[in-house]
Amino acid sequence: MGEESNSLLWIISILLVGYFVLTTWLGKKGAVHSRSMKGFSIAKGKVKPWIVGVSFGASFASANLFLGVPGWAYTYGVSTLWWALGCFGVTWIGLLLFTKKFWRQGQRNGGSLTLPQWLGDRYQSKTLQVIVALLILFNIYYIVGQNVGLATMFETVVGIPYIWGIGIGVGITILYVSLGGAFAQIISDGIQGIIMSVVSVLLFVSLLWTIGGGWNVLGHLHTELSQIDKSLVAPTSDGGPFYSGFAILSIQWLLFSFVLLPHLMNKVLTIEKEEELRTFTLSSGITLFLLSVFSVFAGLAARVLTPGLVSADGAIPAYIMEAFPTIIVALMVTGIISAILSTTDSLYLGITSSIGNDLYKVLVVPLLYKNKNLSEKQLDRKVLRVSKMSLIVIGLLSLYMSIDRPESLALLTQFGISAIISGIIAPISLGYFWKSANKIGAITSVLFGSGCFMFLTGTGIVSHVFQALFFSSIVGFVLMITVSIISGYVVRRDKVMRAEQQAQ
Repeated sequence: MGEESNSLLWIISILLVGYFVLTTWLGKKGAVHSRSMKGFSIAKGKVKPWIVGVSFGASFASANLFLGVPGWAYTYGVSTLWWALGCFGVTWIGLLLFTKKFWRQGQRNGGSLTLPQWLGDRYQSKTLQVIVALLILFNIYYIVGQNVGLATMFETVVGIPYIWGIGIGVGITILYVSLGGAFAQIISDGIQGIIMSVVSVLLFVSLLWTIGGGWNVLGHLHTELSQIDKSLVAPTSDGGPFYSGFAILSIQWLLFSFVLLPHLMNKVLTIEKEEELRTFTLSSGITLFLLSVFSVFAGLAARVLTPGLVSADGAIPAYIMEAFPTIIVALMVTGIISAILSTTDSLYLGITSSIGNDLYKVLVVPLLYKNKNLSEKQLDRKVLRVSKMSLIVIGLLSLYMSIDRPESLALLTQFGISAIISGIIAPISLGYFWKSANKIGAITSVLFGSGCFMFLTGTGIVSHVFQALFFSSIVGFVLMITVSIISGYVVRRDKVMRAEQQAQ
């Protein structure tokens, strides 16, 4: 066993060195496109739309779909399939609904580079742009989740110390993102998405020899789980995220609105022509299906094959060690590591682009260079420099926050996501369909929607993260509609009064 582990360590090390060389090469290749903020943050028109679509699916997948969600399946059973169903079907429906109008709005005023800028342009409000940029900093929790997932893979499969695994992931990602920006990130994610799709299919096919039963393999798996614990085959699960119909609906709401996250919607802004959106959404849907469904079954199979794991998040690593020979294990581990890095690099790029474009440019530049006539090129160069420097700061901060391993990887990643979605879902969706939506309503919705989520989860009034998101989103919608109507009425009334005074 020790010799096999040693061989696995060497093979994975060689593959990781190859991966490091590839991403560094992509970073250098993308450097030519990253000499401006537009090139660094979205690389518009530089990558084929089908690759951007695969990159979307890969960025969506993350450590959560390959470690956290199978960990839920290991603990709570088949009720976790509600999550897999939502990841593919509900999320893709959300993408289809939002993509075209988001892209069209993003082309106005010279083009948006980030989600906060998109909102700022839509509502003509720099204040809203800054507030949303600050809110996006909550994605640091999502990055921490990816760090923990990566370290768990290294620790479980090859025995690399937890903290070393975090350091490896942070170091590799910061290097190639700082070099190549969005171009390197999207291309590397596209490659990773293809590898991850193959890994997902292999995980499902492997049930034929790990669980057995031939064409009735799923029925056989159901029987095995039922013999362990009847609750593992129930449609809901006591004590877990899927404990009731309302809890499941709340999760579907999260997955529907998930596409609005900054590091995902930035992919839409990468597309150059409107007719390319169809290719983008199709490749996104296929990738979402392959990545979101099959790993759950491996998590269920792990409960049968490797009961008593110390950490449920280690279900997939433990399963592949049982199911495959050393060389295949090494390839699959590399694929899962790719899943983790493909989300991490998107998150780093999204946060740091926002720090430069939406915080530094809007808040700091007017103060530091108030009396200096900076050209557009000089300004862009300074904003780009700040964005790249902030990569190091965010990387070190995420490393520090990752030192203490959380109880549940899936719940950690969902906390930061839900805080952001609670604030932005109403301004984005109402900004599409409702002409009366205005900046006062949008600002109110962002502040109170996210504030409500943090209050509910912080006080424990609603301990279920997804239900807290649902309630907070409703608060955001109600407040935005109410405030927009009232403020719109006040503005119209003032205009009428001024017109009457001028007439007199």
